[in-house]
This record gives sequence, C-alpha cells and structure tokens, in this order.
Amino acid sequence: MWRAGTDKVLQRAIAESRAGKHDFDVVHFGSPEMEALAREKILKPVDSPVHADLAPGSLPKHREWAATILSVWVQAYNTTLIRKADLPKAYSDLLDPKWKGKLGIESKNDDWFATVVQLMGGEEKGLAFFRELVAKNGISPRHGHTLLNNMVISGEVPLALTVYNYMPEQAKRKGAPIDWFAIEPAVARSNAVGIARQAPHPAAAMLFYEYLLGPDGQNAMVSIDYVPTNTKVASPLKGVKIVQTDPVRSLDESAKWSKLFDEIVLKAAQ
Repeated sequence: MWRAGTDKVLQRAIAESRAGKHDFDVVHFGSPEMEALAREKILKPVDSPVHADLAPGSLPKHREWAATILSVWVQAYNTTLIRKADLPKAYSDLLDPKWKGKLGIESKNDDWFATVVQLMGGEEKGLAFFRELVAKNGISPRHGHTLLNNMVISGEVPLALTVYNYMPEQAKRKGAPIDWFAIEPAVARSNAVGIARQAPHPAAAMLFYEYLLGPDGQNAMVSIDYVPTNTKVASPLKGVKIVQTDPVRSLDESAKWSKLFDEIVLKAAQ
C-alpha cells in the first residue's frame, strides 16, 4: 500500500499509467479525483451485487468507481451559549438578527457552498441568500475543521456551519460543551474506490473492492466514526437525510465556486 495526499495519489496514478507502468490494483480517495481517473481511462467499469445497497449518488453511470464513505458536514454549537430550543431548523432561520456575530465556517468548503446554493433553488436564489446572510449577520471564516470545532468549544464561534460530523461528537463524548445538529439535507463529500483497468491482480482487486463496499468493510469504517454508503449498515447519522456533493461539478466547476465562495463569504467577512 502507498499512502499520500489526494493530489499526489492522483498525479502518480496518471503519470504511471501514461508511462505504461501498471503497478496498482485499487485506488481509494476523493470522488472528484476518482472521476478524473475515470476520464483518463485508468479505471474499469465494475458490475457487483453490492452496488444495489449503496445510497443514491454513490455510483456514477459508468460504474468506474463507487463511493465508500461520507464526510458529512453538520452544524455544531456551544451548549453553554446556545440553547437547543433556539437552533435554526432551516438555512433561512440564520437570517434572524440573533445570529449576528455568532456564525463561523471553514474557509475551504466551497463544495458545501455550491451544493447548498443548488439546494436552495439554484444559483440566483442561493447566492442571494448567502449575500443577505453575510450582510446581515456575518460569517467568520476559519482555516481548518479542527480549528473551527475547537473554537466552538471555546465559545469564540458559538455556531459553526461546516464541521465534519465526528468532530463535535468525539469532543462531546469527552465532556466538551459542544453538540451538533443538521439542517437537512446534510451535505456530504465522499471518498471512493476504483479498480485499475490494467490491474495486475484483478481478482484480488475485486475482492477488496467488494470488501470496502460490503458489510464487513463498511462496519469497520463506522467503528472509526465514518458514515457508510451501504444502506444496510447502521450509520452514526441514522435518520438524517444526506445529499452528496456532485463529483463532476466539483471537478469541472471548482474555479467558479471557489471564486464565488471567496467573493461572497470570505472577502465580505474581512
């Protein structure tokens, strides 16, 4: 196994494949990057009975990768500063003046931003909402989900809009004054698995692929607080409606959404 950051895995897989060096059987990392490998014709289509158990959005039509785990953004709040009864039930509730100066967001979550904009009825409505929210109540950007989570605990950011679900949950178990909730549908980014077209061990690759997507592999990942894509495996976010970010949009429109997020949320906060 070779482990590295997403960009390095992508670069190595493409470089080796273009050079005719076919050393890897299976690759596992972010879905947008997996889509990039599919476009390079590096992955092969897979047919598997386990696909029928996956949540919507986990399997593209070409079947050259499948989502394995979800990193779900939830909203986290400081329990000494905010009462559970006062929590917003919809994004529109955040426009209430009581949230002025209390909101925080992670500074690289433009794919969350893009998805929420689409969920709000498209670009015109969604972007107008965020412009109004920033103008009325402000959103404080923080670099890093761990930092943002810690600032909720300290009370510096009473309510965070984008924290990965396991972070406040783990801190809560340790007695920190933090809890989380989800404005539904919660938005999730997926990691995925794919098999190389020129895999040197295709049978073993298929076994590992199905292990990661099947009950055994999925339960192993749930045990370390990941959210499974297999709907037959109990999720730590049971009952929460989840929508996955679109890997194709993340890949093709990254510059556009990063620019909009920067202009509407980040720069406006300065």
